[in-house]
Amino acid sequence: MVRGPRKHLKRLNAPSHWMLDKLSGRYAPRPSQGPHKLRECLPLIIFLRNRLKYALTYDEVKKIVRSRSIKVDGKIRTDVTYPSGFMDVITIEKTSENFRLLYDSKGRFAVHRITSDEAKYKL
Repeated sequence: MVRGPRKHLKRLNAPSHWMLDKLSGRYAPRPSQGPHKLRECLPLIIFLRNRLKYALTYDEVKKIVRSRSIKVDGKIRTDVTYPSGFMDVITIEKTSENFRLLYDSKGRFAVHRITSDEAKYKL
């Protein structure tokens, strides 16, 4: 009998809107339990590594997140696989950048850069 949450996710079973390539590995980061469903979220590791290109590896993303410099909706998040979703505001303290996750016309997550005044509002 299985106990506890599932911890693995094969790359081919990952949601297509994450836009992961098929051949760069066997596994994809499985999002933690949180406010958004697995099929409707984007883990922080994919946001930082694949979208913003702030890191090249999982370990580099882990160091960035564990330094407590990433905020999601105004709260510091130290979980690398925290599920950020539609209309979430992601703030990076060290670079003083703010982003909002939106959908593009094809249903994929688009990273939209916003001002600090706009980041105060949760839509």
